[in-house]
Amino acid sequence: MKKSAEPQIHISVRTQRLTLKAGQKKLAAYGVSTSGFGLGTEEGSMKTPTGRFRVMEKIGDGMPVGTVFRSRRPVKATKKVLRDEDLVMTRILWLDGVEAANANTHDRYIYIHGTNHEERIGEPASHGCIRMKNADVVELFDQVRIGTPVVIRA
Repeated sequence: MKKSAEPQIHISVRTQRLTLKAGQKKLAAYGVSTSGFGLGTEEGSMKTPTGRFRVMEKIGDGMPVGTVFRSRRPVKATKKVLRDEDLVMTRILWLDGVEAANANTHDRYIYIHGTNHEERIGEPASHGCIRMKNADVVELFDQVRIGTPVVIRA
């Protein structure tokens, strides 16, 4: 019996799309929002890194959609915070760079996560992370495991 290919996440900054693939088969595709500050790996740059990564940690399994995280812990958010701040919501896939150029990705806290700014999905607007609609990040979270390969390309 042929073993099916493991899922991989492919993110295109140019098209602001995330595609989940198993081999050549497309399993799902979602709109995303990458950094409004451009691409790069510099500490404190708020830029989205490119290259090869892996999912190092999965945070938020079983939490309600719309859960707000601060320092990767669920917190209660006010309406003002939900409206005014740039929040990490619903699920977190914490990335780790596997190339020398992006090896600081985990230390930079680069995530794939839900957002309170779903209206900005499809345009570069994040502070380095890959933002997704909350329902979409739940669907993606449930289809990947720790160690899942991720490729982010310009």
